[in-house]
Amino acid sequence: MAARVMRAQRDAAGDGACKLIGGGTAAPMAAAFVNSALIHILDYDDIHDAGRLHPGTVVLPAVLAAADIAGATDRVIEDAVALSAELMCKLGVACAPRGDGPGSEWFLTQVFGYAAAAVGAGLALGLNEQQLISAIGLSYMQVAGGKEAGFGTGSNARSIYPAFAAQGGLQAALMARAGVVGPASALDGAAGLFRIYFGAQLARARRRLLTDFSRWQYRDVQTKPWPSCRLSHPYIAVALDARKTCLEHPDARIRVAVNASAARLCRPIAERRRPLTLQDAKYSIPFMTAFALVRGDPGLTRLDDLALRDTAVLDMAMRVEIDETLADKPGHPMAVLTLEQGRRKLLTSRFRPAVLTMDAGQTQGKFEDCLAYAGVGGSAKRVWKHLMQGKVRLALRQITVGDD
Repeated sequence: MAARVMRAQRDAAGDGACKLIGGGTAAPMAAAFVNSALIHILDYDDIHDAGRLHPGTVVLPAVLAAADIAGATDRVIEDAVALSAELMCKLGVACAPRGDGPGSEWFLTQVFGYAAAAVGAGLALGLNEQQLISAIGLSYMQVAGGKEAGFGTGSNARSIYPAFAAQGGLQAALMARAGVVGPASALDGAAGLFRIYFGAQLARARRRLLTDFSRWQYRDVQTKPWPSCRLSHPYIAVALDARKTCLEHPDARIRVAVNASAARLCRPIAERRRPLTLQDAKYSIPFMTAFALVRGDPGLTRLDDLALRDTAVLDMAMRVEIDETLADKPGHPMAVLTLEQGRRKLLTSRFRPAVLTMDAGQTQGKFEDCLAYAGVGGSAKRVWKHLMQGKVRLALRQITVGDD
């Protein structure tokens, strides 16, 4: 998938001097798209649970491409990423997405990512306040993000949807720098983002949230323990908890309770039980539950295309029954997995959000695993140290070439 994305973007935007993660260079627009796609393709990126979005996937590639253009310092890169990611998180929290209603039909990473990427790229380019406002307006003129790539089946394009926002935001910032003036009312105008995409202007309390700087929403961003859709994580957790009992009772009935948000990852049930693509599998609660019950922890080297043909996993997925009985709310669905033998309950596993929280050591471990998977594991500890010291460019260079 990564090679296809690179080929398409080189055809569209040509060569250039902006660095690509893992090696090579491309034109700025292509670099923003490719690097975003590379971050998201494995479904192993960052997550803001309340906003249901992945800020780093969008803002980091846009900022890095702009930084290469402008020669921005590490400090400028850090500030640009932090401020634009905070904007994105605030927009997500203000929307408070659920499985139904406003926001449920959109990839919010993409919808809100355009403005965030425009701000991040604009800061890296050194835009002034009026130019940043124009960049937001110009980014709004490109906004897209319908969720059919996730709701539908048979496609692998869900893996790259954030990349459109990263690329679009960078384009908006470059146009603003060149003097193009975008609409200042892009978010709250008569035909602005909130009314058009979410059906109504933000209520006063939600508007206040966007300008409340007493709370840093970006601090709530977490890293994923497993490479799959975040909404599947609670079901992986309860399946791992129930695995031993399930394997000891091969005829047990497996019932999984979901809410409206998680139910989206269960329909159509036949296709979700037997996914055609790895992206479908990672977006499927029946499949991911079955995978965890059969094979345990779905790590990077275990959850691959071969899993789609694993008859033990597919047979287990056929046994997973879905009950849409849980209340919906922003953030994690509160998964419940029940094993039954006749009229007897063998086990009930209830999701605990703390299970998904990764501490600093676990996060570093994930980082090292990712670099090992990419074939540059030998430099992982050194790269991590440089990142913790704020040496962004040096760290990225070592990821690319694997040495000093």
